[in-house]
Amino acid sequence: MTLLPGTLDAPADTCAAADGRGPRPEPVRAARWGRVLATYGTLKLTGFAAFLLLLWYAGDYRTKNPRFGGGARPWDVLASWDGWWYQQIAAHGYHPALVPVPGATGLITLEGNSAAFFPLYPAVMRLVAECTGLGLYGAGMLVSVVCSFVAALGVYAVTARFGGHRAGLAAAGLWAVWPGSGMEWSGYSESLYVALAVWACHAVMNRRWITAGLLTFSAGLARPTATALIAALTVAALLALVRDRRRSGVLRPLAAIAVAPLGLLGYLGWVGYRMGDYGGYFKLQEGAWAHTFDWGRYTVDVFTSVPVGRFDYLSAFPFADLIGVAVVLLDIALIWLLIRLRPPVELVVYTVLTVVTVLGTQQIFCNVSRYLLPAFPLFVPLALALGRLGAAHRAVLLGMAALASGSYAGYVLFELGVP
Repeated sequence: MTLLPGTLDAPADTCAAADGRGPRPEPVRAARWGRVLATYGTLKLTGFAAFLLLLWYAGDYRTKNPRFGGGARPWDVLASWDGWWYQQIAAHGYHPALVPVPGATGLITLEGNSAAFFPLYPAVMRLVAECTGLGLYGAGMLVSVVCSFVAALGVYAVTARFGGHRAGLAAAGLWAVWPGSGMEWSGYSESLYVALAVWACHAVMNRRWITAGLLTFSAGLARPTATALIAALTVAALLALVRDRRRSGVLRPLAAIAVAPLGLLGYLGWVGYRMGDYGGYFKLQEGAWAHTFDWGRYTVDVFTSVPVGRFDYLSAFPFADLIGVAVVLLDIALIWLLIRLRPPVELVVYTVLTVVTVLGTQQIFCNVSRYLLPAFPLFVPLALALGRLGAAHRAVLLGMAALASGSYAGYVLFELGVP
C-alpha cells in the first residue's frame, strides 16, 4: 500500500502483519469479514424493517397496481416498477421492438419494451429459480440480498486499503444506509452490478487484470452505466502499460482492455440487430422512458426550479426532489474530498464518470439517489472520518442513518417516487 505525504497516516490495522511476516492468518481475516457482514446485515435489517412498517401503516400499496408500487403484501412492492420487467424477462425472454404509441405528442412516444433492461440479473434470477424452486420473486430477492453482502465485502476491502479495518467497516455500514440503498434488497439489478463493479475495481487496484476484465465484462451485461467502469479499467491498464513495457507486463492489461467492453457492446449490438436499428436501445430509452443524455440541461433545470419552489413537472411529492438535490450536492462535495486523498486513478475515473453520466442524463430526478448508488468510492472520505470515532458513536450515527434510509431509500422511492 502506497501512502502519500499529507493525505493519510498508515493504518495500524491493515490486512498485512505489522511485523512484516506477511498476511494475517486466515482465521483473523475470516473474523474480520464476519464483522463486516454482521455490521451490514444489522444496519440493513434495521432500515428494511422501518420501510416495511411505513408501508404497513400507510397501507397505500393495497390501492396501487401491482406493476406500479402495489401488491397484496407490503414486500410485493419490492418487485414492482422495474422489478416487474425483470421478472417478465426471466419468464419470457426478450422481444426487442420499437412500437410507436398511437397519437403520442409528449415525451413518451414509444411503448415500453423489455429490451431496455440488461440481461444478467434476469438470467441469474431464472437460473436460481430453476435450481431452488423459489419462484421468480424469491429468486430475484435472494440474488439481490446475496449480492448486497458480496458488495459490502468489496466496499470494505477497497476502503480498508486507505484507512484500515475500522474505516472499511464504516464504509460497509454506509453501503447499507446510503441514499438509494432501498434498491439493494429488491427486485432490481443494483446489488449485482455494484458487487461486480467494486470487486472489479479491487482487482484493478491489485493489478489482477484478467479478473478485472472478466468482472467488467459481466458488469456490462448488468447495467449500461458500466461505461464508467470500462473507462476506469482502460485508463488504469494504459497507465500500467506505459510504466511497464516488458512483454510479461503487457499481455494481461491488453487482454483486460479487450475483454472489458464486450458485454456492454454485445448486448447493445444484439438489441440493435433484433430491432433493425443499431441505435434502437437509445431510441427506446428516450421514447419509452424519457431517458436521454442531454449534457446536464435537465439537471440544471431542476437546480434552478427546486430552490424557488417549482416541483410540479418533477414529481408529485416535493420531498423526493428536495432529498434528490441534497444527495447531488453531497456527492459533489464528496468527489472533491475523495480526490484530495489521491486514490488510485481507477477509483477517480469510475466515480467521476458515474456521477457525470447520471447528472448529464434526463431522467426522473426524484430517484437520482438510486442512479448514484454505484458510486461507492464516495463512501471513503466519510468512512475515514467515522473510523476515527469510537465504536459507540459510530453505532449511534449509523443506526440513525439506517432508520432514515428505511424512510427515504425505501418508502419515498418506491411509494412516493418512481424508482
